[in-house]
Amino acid sequence: MRAVQVQEYGGPEVLRTVETEVPEPGPGQVSVDVAYTGVNFADLKARGEGYRVPSLPFVPGLEVSGRVRALGEGVSGVEVGQEVAALTAGGAYADVVVTDATTVFPLPSGVDLRTAATLPTVLPTAYALVHAVGRLQPGETVLVQGAAGGIGTVVGQLAKAAGASGVFGVVSGAAKAKYALDHGYDDVFVVPSTTDSVQFVDEVRAATGGRGADLTLDPVGGETFRASLASLAVFGRLVSFGNASSAEPWRVGQPELYPTGLSVSGFSILTLAQTAPGALRALTEKAFAAVAEGVVSLPVTAEFPLEEASEAHRLMGGRTSTGKLLLRVA
Repeated sequence: MRAVQVQEYGGPEVLRTVETEVPEPGPGQVSVDVAYTGVNFADLKARGEGYRVPSLPFVPGLEVSGRVRALGEGVSGVEVGQEVAALTAGGAYADVVVTDATTVFPLPSGVDLRTAATLPTVLPTAYALVHAVGRLQPGETVLVQGAAGGIGTVVGQLAKAAGASGVFGVVSGAAKAKYALDHGYDDVFVVPSTTDSVQFVDEVRAATGGRGADLTLDPVGGETFRASLASLAVFGRLVSFGNASSAEPWRVGQPELYPTGLSVSGFSILTLAQTAPGALRALTEKAFAAVAEGVVSLPVTAEFPLEEASEAHRLMGGRTSTGKLLLRVA
């Protein structure tokens, strides 16, 4: 079978298509014939700096859609040939992938394989940020970093559906701002570089009548994290769900939180899959239902053949992409 390997860390050019053996599922696992693979920023960090890479060579990719190929011992709830979406710990840039049965989900009625590949990481993450972790209440305001990306696209729609009185986004360019405004955002602030992130603090205050945002969602870290914290209203909540800046891990304590009763929390879907798969499954079922019911949609804005994974990485790494990028495998 074909697989796209990282044999050394570096730029998109280190992604190489190779022929390798078809993996077989072990106990509690499922193998999937891949139709589409989602491209995520975590894949770029894995390729460039070894994020969550156990060893080399390594096949990136965290989410797929396809058909069940084989079942490992003790697996129930899915059948060979059934169409599914799956979250993986890696290995999804390939014709066949093996993953734990707990992160394999039958497709909701009316959802095709192409759409399904956009769901496993983005939808549960967005749903958790708005509901399970962010606990957004009707009438509150939310500020989203990376508003034009996959997660940002879904968060804007979920926040509106939850009754947010104001949904504000931060993006890196004017084209992304227009995209976000078309997907649920009331106002979008353009910040060309993370080094300029402090500039949106005053804009958020102005847009909220001086209050600040009730909920801020940050996948960037570093200076953007600190500026997001400064953007919060009294009793505001910040959820960190990534460190795209590769800055030193954020640290915040009593001096920052006590004066206005702020709180900070975190979320990682990959970690939740390892530590609380039952909670992840319940979260994913709710998130998938939002798609099936037409509450949210995530446009596929670019699609590449598996052998052109490097081009998908170049597009995403250039900070010009919006929505969801896919690799077409089968």
